[in-house]
Amino acid sequence: MRLLHRFILALTILLSSFVLGQEAPYFVTYDHHLEEPRNLEIATSSTIGVPGVRRKAYLAPYMELEYGAKAWWTTEFYLESQSTRGDSTVFTGWRWENRFRALAREHWINPVLYIEYENVNEATRIQKEVVGKTPDFGVPNAELVRERSHELETKLILSSNTHAWNLSENFIVEKNLSASEGFEFGYAVGASRPLSTMASAQNCRFCRENFAAGLELYGGLGGTDGFGLHNTTHYLGPVISWQVSDNAALHFSPAFGLTRGRNPVLLRLGYSYEVRGFGRKMARLFGGKP
Repeated sequence: MRLLHRFILALTILLSSFVLGQEAPYFVTYDHHLEEPRNLEIATSSTIGVPGVRRKAYLAPYMELEYGAKAWWTTEFYLESQSTRGDSTVFTGWRWENRFRALAREHWINPVLYIEYENVNEATRIQKEVVGKTPDFGVPNAELVRERSHELETKLILSSNTHAWNLSENFIVEKNLSASEGFEFGYAVGASRPLSTMASAQNCRFCRENFAAGLELYGGLGGTDGFGLHNTTHYLGPVISWQVSDNAALHFSPAFGLTRGRNPVLLRLGYSYEVRGFGRKMARLFGGKP
């Protein structure tokens, strides 16, 4: 934990010297927009589980490092943890995500292939996706951290921009490589748009064009042992983002559970930063080709 605290402190100091970045309003749904080539986005987000009857509140923060490797390829690394009220705080693992855009130009429907490797334990609660059946969050963290899994997750992302609106649909397939289990399925859909498409004549941070709002719906679809909605979890919630500077954004979403056996509300908070031309700066620093 001391090493983790030192790492976060060093990262915070590093961020203060960088230009800040931009992020889409969604927390779970992905659209077809990738990170600009050689730009680095650094973001931190948290999922807060508001408890129901006989359940405990929890906080699940995670940090993201997203890099535009190519115009058609974005790669991202996650570190995550979790703290449950009246229980403990634990490190839950890491993830490596890659997104590949199939078509270079903008089309009516823009497909993106998503592949992620997860090295996490059963205490993970960031809920970047919801798949399979409803999980049991009543088990103590001390038991959950002993069960580590290596998982492969894929998504088919379909996204469209029309009349200032973005419409995105994700179909998720996840496989636990550490156990002889079948595949788990899930989905996420989102719709969002800026509050204004006209730029203000004034340079202001609270102008309507600096805000985007929308709606997300996501949940599990069972697995190969039983595809469908039985004993699954689903959430619906508004999403809003505020462009606080040219390259920095704040995000917020209260998601409300639509089914039993889940937390009634998930509060999601996020803050993202962008370092433009990061790859070129690193290449110059180490004597490579910019």
